[in-house]
Amino acid sequence: MPASADPPGRTIRSRSWRLYRLQLALGAAGLGACVLAVATGVRAVHVRPDAAHRLDVGGVGLSYPTINVAAVVVLGLAVLGAAVIAVTATAVWGQLRAHRRLVRALPIRGPLAAHPSVLVVDAAAPLAFCAGWLRPRVYISTGVLRRLSEPELRAVLAHEQHHGALRDPLRLAVGRVLSQALFFLPVVRALHDRYADAAELRADAAALQAVDGAPGPLASALLVFGRGASGEVTGISPQRVDALLGLPVAVRLPRTLLVGGLLTIAVLVALAWRAGGSASVQATLNLPIATSQPCVLVLALVPVLTCVAAAMLRRPARG
Repeated sequence: MPASADPPGRTIRSRSWRLYRLQLALGAAGLGACVLAVATGVRAVHVRPDAAHRLDVGGVGLSYPTINVAAVVVLGLAVLGAAVIAVTATAVWGQLRAHRRLVRALPIRGPLAAHPSVLVVDAAAPLAFCAGWLRPRVYISTGVLRRLSEPELRAVLAHEQHHGALRDPLRLAVGRVLSQALFFLPVVRALHDRYADAAELRADAAALQAVDGAPGPLASALLVFGRGASGEVTGISPQRVDALLGLPVAVRLPRTLLVGGLLTIAVLVALAWRAGGSASVQATLNLPIATSQPCVLVLALVPVLTCVAAAMLRRPARG
């Protein structure tokens, strides 16, 4: 039985690694294209005191920049690139905060007997997961220890320890960040979802090996984790059920989305390169209104400051 289960597990392992590398490659290409767009937009802007057009309105000298069509394209790409960089930083910070909150909120009782690397969480709900990026740990609740038999527990621990050995929490966190940052490339999220499915199938194959290839312990353990308060079983993907039944499971590439993503990145790079050569934005940081008419500037700021103060006063007090 283990000999027949090993080739499918090895096949799923190679496919999942291929999905992850492809996701990283597309993510790096997308982020690189966005950085190129931002750099091209910055390079196209020239700030000189006498470069911009000037206009007199009511005796007040105003200035506005000169811009050509290529510069409009470059600046639009630069705005997209800046938005992607901002979303990337926000997503990374969100993943760091979520992981820190999760680890700090866990009521850890101590290590599991005979498994020092597994930490026991004092919770009645059936919980078993792997958390941590560089040094992942396996967490299991007291509710699981009360409900699972010894073979079922061995299968669950093998499943989660396989996630930790391959640093799946880190890989999934990277995939979530790339999926949020590259929102204009749907293929990145599709690859992330497929890798998550393949990671579960790969860990299930490791769990089957831990119980000598018998699907019963892992299947019954999945029912314990998937059964809700109403008794209905949810959260188990059909692919995992087919794999436990010995049916062939295929993890296919999203070929149409992949081609669309590659074309999108190529178009972004081509536009930034072609339009960047002739893009020109002539602007000035010299504000005549601030130098020749300081009182007008102060009077213009009065209503703005008044509105800000009114909004702060109307804000309800927090307990």
